Amino acid sequence: MSVDHYENFPVASILLPSSLRGPVEAIYHFARSADDVADEGDAPAVARLARLHDYRLALDAMERGEAVRDASLAPMFERLAAAVREHRLPVQLLRDLLDAFSQDVGKTRYADFGELRDYCRRSADPVGRLLLHLYKAATADNLLLSDRICTSLQLINFWQDVAIDWRKNRVYLPQDDMARFGVQDATIAGLAGGSLDPDAGWRALLAFEVQRARAMMLEGAPLAKRLRGRVGWELRLVVLGGLRILERIEAVDHDVFRHRPALGAGDWLRIGWRAFNWKPA
Repeated sequence: MSVDHYENFPVASILLPSSLRGPVEAIYHFARSADDVADEGDAPAVARLARLHDYRLALDAMERGEAVRDASLAPMFERLAAAVREHRLPVQLLRDLLDAFSQDVGKTRYADFGELRDYCRRSADPVGRLLLHLYKAATADNLLLSDRICTSLQLINFWQDVAIDWRKNRVYLPQDDMARFGVQDATIAGLAGGSLDPDAGWRALLAFEVQRARAMMLEGAPLAKRLRGRVGWELRLVVLGGLRILERIEAVDHDVFRHRPALGAGDWLRIGWRAFNWKPA
């Protein structure tokens, strides 16, 4: 089930218990709305940051049990507040998301994987952690496995969307990895503009990043077996969907500029079959 910027995360699908769909939708609505502030439209950076500050003020009011004064945000935060109260969700995780979205407004390059991983810690990992709190399964071990899955999903989005991010003047590929494989900003510009074809350096770079994302996903994958019932089945589809995107990237020989990898009906049939027969290490 696809939701724009969180497209590899199935949102409130039929597999989830009905009692959890409302809280899950409230979390995703908040995350998607704030992400759109950072990403969409043509507002200047200062206006985007000011609007994200409005979200922070609304979170503060929500945490104090007060009404959100911003009428445009109040309905969304009322739903979110109900989920936070009922399920005792850590508000700091929501703040972490806002921090990441604010960072996106100004930071367009990442020196190394450590920097990128810290961004993913705030842009992706909080979603999985919030869901584990909803599922009453937020043990220390489960949270660590969830972080692996969520960061991997974020990385997979980056690798399939290199061209889209380039048009926003963003490069999430670590700069030291690019240098190691002889890839520069000019290389990405040429690939995205169609004036260059992927060469051995580009293919080697993306193959390396694909393997990094796959390794992280497989490290987290046992969580999908550990969680019971429909929630576990939901997570299996998430994990296997992410792994399938990586296969798609490899199938086009890492040319994500001419062939953006995406999942179709045939892929979901394959993923469903794999879910029934899957035995993660």
